[in-house]
Amino acid sequence: MNQNKPSILETQSDPPLALPPGEPQLALPPPGASAAPRPPRSKFLWILVPVLLAGAIWGYFHWSKASASGKPPAAGKNADGKGSDVTQVVAAKARLGNIGVYFNGLGAVTPIYTVTLRSRVDGELTEIHYREGDAVHQGDLLVQIDPRPFEVQLTEAEGQLAKDEAALANARIDLTRYQTLLAQNAIQEQQVATQKALVTQDEGTVKSDQGQVDSAKLNLVYCKITAPITGRIGLRLVDPGNIVHASDTTGLLVITQIEPISVLFTVAEDQLPTVLQKMRTSTLEVDAYDRDMKKKLAQGTLTTVDNQIDQTTGTVRLRATFDNKDDALFPNQFVNARLLVQEKRGVVLLPSAAIQRSSNATFVYLVKPDSTVTVRNITEGTTEGDDSEITAGLNAGDTVVMTGADKLQEGSKVNAQIQQDTSSKKAGAPKAGVNQ
Repeated sequence: MNQNKPSILETQSDPPLALPPGEPQLALPPPGASAAPRPPRSKFLWILVPVLLAGAIWGYFHWSKASASGKPPAAGKNADGKGSDVTQVVAAKARLGNIGVYFNGLGAVTPIYTVTLRSRVDGELTEIHYREGDAVHQGDLLVQIDPRPFEVQLTEAEGQLAKDEAALANARIDLTRYQTLLAQNAIQEQQVATQKALVTQDEGTVKSDQGQVDSAKLNLVYCKITAPITGRIGLRLVDPGNIVHASDTTGLLVITQIEPISVLFTVAEDQLPTVLQKMRTSTLEVDAYDRDMKKKLAQGTLTTVDNQIDQTTGTVRLRATFDNKDDALFPNQFVNARLLVQEKRGVVLLPSAAIQRSSNATFVYLVKPDSTVTVRNITEGTTEGDDSEITAGLNAGDTVVMTGADKLQEGSKVNAQIQQDTSSKKAGAPKAGVNQ
């Protein structure tokens, strides 16, 4: 084979391209030389993305700064960049008023008198002169027991009494006769003494007979059972036709006094000195509320205090009396009793909803004349219903934010709508747990 014969690649390669005059000639690799390796595309992407991001952030920052320096602040912004959007809030004014100091206690409605009627004689229950649930008055006839056996006993007793009275009368006549004969020395003195003893014996017999008559008459009275008190009758316990006995443990019916009625409730022993001190100088009012402390049932007065403290609970029992004309209180009903021990007059009052609390302070947002707010620390006193007493930090007439305070900070601009004064409608229920 001829070594000088050109190869197929050499014979088929194209001549280098000629560029126009004046353009730099590209150095091409000699024929047969391998091309330089190209870097991977992903490497350029990882470098390009952060660079573009940094450039965008830098450009936006400088554009915002240039815009702010060349234009006035936008609506709702201050020159220093702080937000001052006007916040819509509801505000309330502090006012002068009266507020009560109450002691709260759990209680139960307890009738002043409760009577279980029982028969005092044995016999058949023949008549009932009431209906279950009736309101009865003292002396009303309620139950009739068969009186005939006791009428017979009365007749027998009266007959025996008449017989013994006749014997006594005869003995007295004989005694008078014997005394006359003794004056004439016609009989012995012993005979007169014996007659005197006989008269005394007959007098005793007559008294015994009179007792039997009275007993029979009393049993006849017991046959008619009347109401010992004024109150309300419960359910009937014994039906007509039954034989009742004086020894029966089950009564015939139960009467409870409804008007007036009392409430027994407890207060802490630490509150007892204040209660006793106030009782010496005035009559204390007690309000009875329902189980949920939402509805006021009745208003009464404190009547008495128990004579000892319950050591197991550290409380003392008190009794309050209520007229209960509308039957709002029912025996054994659970109630919440609120004892008014003091009424503070002419103090600064504020709706409790306007008071804000943090871990170390109690404060309000005070609305200033320029419609901005400032944080004002306050001292809270007695709380009653929806109002709280402010003992320090506010004056009557100050305007404070009540709703919308979560959007505020020191110096915030507000548009305050003053809430109407609701101090006149105090018929609602108090907040639970506000006793002093």
